Amino acid sequence: MNCLRLFILLIVAVLAGCATNNTQNPYASAKKTYTAAETSRTIDLTHPPRDMWDRIRRGFAIPNLHSELTERWTDYYASHPESVLLMSQRAGKYLYYIVDELDRRGLPTELALLPFVESAYNPTAYSRAHASGLWQFIPSTGKHYNLEQDWWRDQRRDPIASTNAALDYLSYLYDFQGDWYLALASYNWGEGSVKRAMEKNTKAGQAADYASLNMPDETRNYVPKLQAIKNIIANPKKFGITLPEVSNTPYFTTVQKRDFDIDIEVAAKLAEMSVEEFKSLNASFNRPIILAEHKPTLLLPTNRVDIFNANLQAYQGRLSSWDTYRSKKGESYAAIAKQHGISLGRLRAVNGLSKKQSRAVAQTLLVPAKGARGSIQLASLEVPDADTAPTRGKTDGKKDVVVLQRKANVRTHTVKGGDTLFSLAKRYNTSVNELRKLNNLKNDKLAKGKRLRVPGTSIRG
Repeated sequence: MNCLRLFILLIVAVLAGCATNNTQNPYASAKKTYTAAETSRTIDLTHPPRDMWDRIRRGFAIPNLHSELTERWTDYYASHPESVLLMSQRAGKYLYYIVDELDRRGLPTELALLPFVESAYNPTAYSRAHASGLWQFIPSTGKHYNLEQDWWRDQRRDPIASTNAALDYLSYLYDFQGDWYLALASYNWGEGSVKRAMEKNTKAGQAADYASLNMPDETRNYVPKLQAIKNIIANPKKFGITLPEVSNTPYFTTVQKRDFDIDIEVAAKLAEMSVEEFKSLNASFNRPIILAEHKPTLLLPTNRVDIFNANLQAYQGRLSSWDTYRSKKGESYAAIAKQHGISLGRLRAVNGLSKKQSRAVAQTLLVPAKGARGSIQLASLEVPDADTAPTRGKTDGKKDVVVLQRKANVRTHTVKGGDTLFSLAKRYNTSVNELRKLNNLKNDKLAKGKRLRVPGTSIRG
């Protein structure tokens, strides 16, 4: 009996020692895969993900970080629900692509939350250290990962290019460090800085794990911030947070631009989007014109692609109101502006010139296109009830006005009392989903008098 009791006490002592070691150093098991159950919310894995948030929770695989800083940042984000909502709404445009890429590479889905910390999911975010984009690449690291940065565009702000570069970099850092906390610290502080801090600790006979390193405050708070966001996404109700609906479907689609220059404003109008929304997907373009010679790929919401293509086919106006001008060294900007019928302020704004610059170097400038009398405007993006060929509207002598009409088999329907998406789908030989996509509807509610686009020309009685 005494031997048995001694054996039991020995086992308890060993288990207690393991638990104590894990509490003191939560970073020790860097390569252990943690399940979603550890995030304090039960997830039903017998059904497909309900939405993107559910899908992200299922892929959590980085050890949870329990620390005072984590608690502090969790409380901070929970006390600012409006900021979390804004960041989450922005994230909705990019999450499907990012998580799809993470799944393809076998990486933890926590990394999809990193832009919350880096840029608040703002693709145009720019830091004092000259870091830019969702993933906040500095110029040198961006170039190392083949992100093109020139006068015309900056791929650090391209959602696809920057995401691929960021995941390449994070994968490299994890392979280099063998620990996600050290990899994330390296992403923020630089792999060289982290390596030197580890070597310094090792020489001093101290532990060289993440928790033991002497790091700048920004890096010290970096992983706790990510863990705080993870805590909220894992169980938003616990913190009184309501996340926006983000469907587990692609938000955007790539569209290969054809052989023509096009103004960003015109492209947005052809896609029937606001310029702000268009730029949120195509933030890499630095100028108001997208050049054909760059053979760029446009990103459009999936429900805007058919509309963009139909409008582009029917459109007969100028696609760009800008030309390029190669200036001579020492040429006056004021003289260039006067020569091309544009104000000096407008010339500077379009070309990113400061007020301190008065004379040009040998450079390419954007100037108004010859024969263009101001920006082209679409007088109407409404679809006529009858199928008609595209026609040009009247010119008022001040601006070229183009009336856009579709010649594709599309028409409009004015909602009447009693109309439902189901009844209209049946009437126009289509589906409710198609009507939602064509009209960018978020729900099934229809307002009387609203004009809806309906596909097809045949109508059931």
